[in-house]
Amino acid sequence: MERAGQDVGVDLAAVAGLLADGTRAAFCLALLDGRAWTASELARHAGVAPSTATSHLNMLVGGGILAEERQGRHRYVRVADRRVIELIESLAALAPQRVAPPRSLSASGRQQALARARLCYDHLAGAVALAITDAMVGRGLLELGPDPRLTGAGAAWLAEVGITVPSNSRRPLVRACLDWTERRPHLAGAVGAALCGHALTAGWVTRIGTTRALAITATGHRAWHDHLGVPLADQAGEPNHFVA
Repeated sequence: MERAGQDVGVDLAAVAGLLADGTRAAFCLALLDGRAWTASELARHAGVAPSTATSHLNMLVGGGILAEERQGRHRYVRVADRRVIELIESLAALAPQRVAPPRSLSASGRQQALARARLCYDHLAGAVALAITDAMVGRGLLELGPDPRLTGAGAAWLAEVGITVPSNSRRPLVRACLDWTERRPHLAGAVGAALCGHALTAGWVTRIGTTRALAITATGHRAWHDHLGVPLADQAGEPNHFVA
């Protein structure tokens, strides 16, 4: 009997198998912060031995999910390309929520921080990103229907704020990315990346330690409120978790 998929020459199961392991999946989610990580860093993140991490990373690199970069004796890995990023984001949004109880107060804080605001490769994600996206849609700057787009008012708003979107980018100007913690779409694409880049450069948001989690600074609180009317410090009823 001919196996399903054999006639089209697509081995979908091979790709699925690479992400079917919890450790490899944890590596891929961590790498959505857009940085290149070493095997040792990923081993500590996932709580596995360095030799185990290396074995899993070799599989992910060999399967085209990750790409490696070498600087001297150091080996770094990163997500291979945007197709992989979109795949991981989509799978994370579809995955069942089975959050293990935090083992410590600091672990609980990290979980909450990630859910509030984090990097999703090169754009903002989490409750803060949803609040910003909703505000942009409500003000007529974005349309997030079947064909997401930036409106004329949105283009004028970007120019007014000083956010520059590269004109030679091949990626979609606006893309709706399904948020895996909020289960609703947030802003991605070239506009989402430009907005996130501006927020980081202007000091509106800042990284929390070495994780993907972000904190909204006092400057950012004022900026988001002034530019979009978003009272981020009031989100989730715990202002101190948003303002750095």
